[in-house]
Amino acid sequence: MTPFGITGPGRILFGRGEAAKAGALIRGYGSRVLVVHGSNPNRSSWLSIPDAEVQAFACPAEPTLPMLEQALDRSRRFSPLVVVGVGGGAVLDMAKALAALIPAPGSPMDHLEVVGKGLPLTASPLPFIAIPTTSGTGAEATKNAVIGVPDHGRKVSLRDDRMLARLAIVDPALTDDCPRGVTLASGLDALTQVIEPYVCTKATPYTDALTLLAIPLGIAALMRLMQGEEAQARDDLAWVSLCGGLALANSGLGAVHGLAGVIGGLIPAAHGAICGALLGPVLQMNRARATGRAQDRLNHVCHMLASALGSTAEAAPLALQDWSTAAGLPGLAAQGLRPADHAAVAEAALASSSMKPNPATLMVDDLREVLARA
Repeated sequence: MTPFGITGPGRILFGRGEAAKAGALIRGYGSRVLVVHGSNPNRSSWLSIPDAEVQAFACPAEPTLPMLEQALDRSRRFSPLVVVGVGGGAVLDMAKALAALIPAPGSPMDHLEVVGKGLPLTASPLPFIAIPTTSGTGAEATKNAVIGVPDHGRKVSLRDDRMLARLAIVDPALTDDCPRGVTLASGLDALTQVIEPYVCTKATPYTDALTLLAIPLGIAALMRLMQGEEAQARDDLAWVSLCGGLALANSGLGAVHGLAGVIGGLIPAAHGAICGALLGPVLQMNRARATGRAQDRLNHVCHMLASALGSTAEAAPLALQDWSTAAGLPGLAAQGLRPADHAAVAEAALASSSMKPNPATLMVDDLREVLARA
């Protein structure tokens, strides 16, 4: 067996009602607490931290470099001892980045990959605590924060093993009654993030254990939630999202995320919606180009999806795309990506770190075809 490692949050609490433990646990990390939440502060108003000075900061959209710099200026004046993210993936990424950079002596560009210097952090991050309120990115379990850099038209990562959450509290009740469109987009991201780590070239026995059961669980839960609110489906999707975060942190991703990272820097669309539009076409292209073990794994994924979607394995990628569209997911053109940008997106995606473990070698023309289908 090829050697592999396992990284993840210091502690994970999963289950309905676990969020009630958050206040006392957070207080154990310090008495000055920065709480990052989304555009609606009511989603985090339940959080009460005893005997602590708390400053709240709103992250209303996916974080960009200007947003991060503004947040850093304000947060450093507060001098928090711990940073808590209560929200979706964008909120968790902002909180994770702040925890990493508040103690850092330089600027964010010193540490951002691709467009920055990509230097390692010289100071240890503050303790970061993650409390997701959507099921999608699995950001509570990963060691990177994704930041948009408008001047470069890219989304890039700030990455360090020490950025892993000290504590992740995944309480599916916090995702109850999440808007249908958000549930669809983030749920497709969660599904993508258990499929890509399973089929990629960096899969391990650990990530296989996480993803194999999560793939059929994820598509079934998401399909039920598109029919109506259901607590068990929320629980299942929250678990799939956590599995995806743990899996991608310990293996790799693929062409969906390779393309999505570039597209997300060009258009103001939700990351999950971009991934959802790409997932079926990428599966179809990878299946056509892969060989050997990789093709076997892609075939297995298609059989699992076909069982849920009522299609054949051969037709599963298209069936998934058709189902997503019927559920309300817009295609890439409707999200704002121009056909004129396809060639540049494909070229840039080939150089992305997410593309490297893709299960098949794809060329620019393959990626352009994927973008046209999506």
